[in-house]
Amino acid sequence: MSLILSFESSCDDTSVAILNTDYEVLVNLISSQPEHLDFGGVLPELASRLHMKNIMHMTQIALQKANTSLSEIDAIAVSINPGLIGSLIVGLAFAKALAWSLQRPLITVNHLLSHIFANYIDHPDLKPPFLALVVSGGHTELVDFKSATDFEIVGKTLDDAAGETFDKAAKLLGLGFPGGPIIDELASGGDAGFVKLPNPLPQKDNYNFSYSGLKTAIRTYIISQSPEYLQEHESDIAASIQAAIIRPLISKTIRKARELHHRQILIAGGVAANSALRVELLQQAAKYDIKVFFPSLKLCMDNAAMVAAAAIPKFKAGLFADLSVNANSIKGTKLL
Repeated sequence: MSLILSFESSCDDTSVAILNTDYEVLVNLISSQPEHLDFGGVLPELASRLHMKNIMHMTQIALQKANTSLSEIDAIAVSINPGLIGSLIVGLAFAKALAWSLQRPLITVNHLLSHIFANYIDHPDLKPPFLALVVSGGHTELVDFKSATDFEIVGKTLDDAAGETFDKAAKLLGLGFPGGPIIDELASGGDAGFVKLPNPLPQKDNYNFSYSGLKTAIRTYIISQSPEYLQEHESDIAASIQAAIIRPLISKTIRKARELHHRQILIAGGVAANSALRVELLQQAAKYDIKVFFPSLKLCMDNAAMVAAAAIPKFKAGLFADLSVNANSIKGTKLL
């Protein structure tokens, strides 16, 4: 059984993990960066500097916790797109240096593909075909998987993404960052029908997503209310916003899975932690005898274990990267 040492540094979390090729996690360390909270979002230059500060120390701790050494590592994996380019370069440069010095293969991984493969850590017996709903930060996609390395994007956001809409709504309400978990918690006691908000791209034959209009509608509603009214109805407003965001995710995913005759749906990314999305997608899919899989909550966020999970099929197939490879910020789920 082989061991993969992996790195994730695409945004503001530095993460180091070690997995074996049976998707068993020996260690998965994540160092968050609370320094960004003062800015109401991630400051790219600060993020890359903090990655540089943390990554070597975290690697040493990961090896200790896994009770292993660099000489026992069989491959190095790292996410190289999409993300903040400075942050990606830090992780890639460190991974390249290790791969070169240890004479081990380097495996480069797409960040969104990693989110999808996080499901394999909790469900190692998963087998394609399946439809994956990816809702991560600035990305919202539907991806049709015929095999682990043969897939096609069949729906994507045309402008803004679901995660961005949660963040924008929370900021307008003065709730803080990141917005998804805050709105999810507030919405649990609210009336989802309290505010009537538009349903983006409702056409049944359209599997793309659009959130720019919804973001505008949310902003228009919020700025037209008094601070006292917003505070009094905070839970109802949060529930209404959440329902409007997840409604097209659920309806389009179910429709596309049925059109493709898939019996399995995977959800992935930070928004996959949303409690209403999980519950309602499970309920709707069950009506058509479709199974829904999602990672545990800790694996929905950015982490290096998911990078190693996505690297495992490439390791087994011998799909290694040359040390001349570079990072890039091009969006979309890809096989790098």
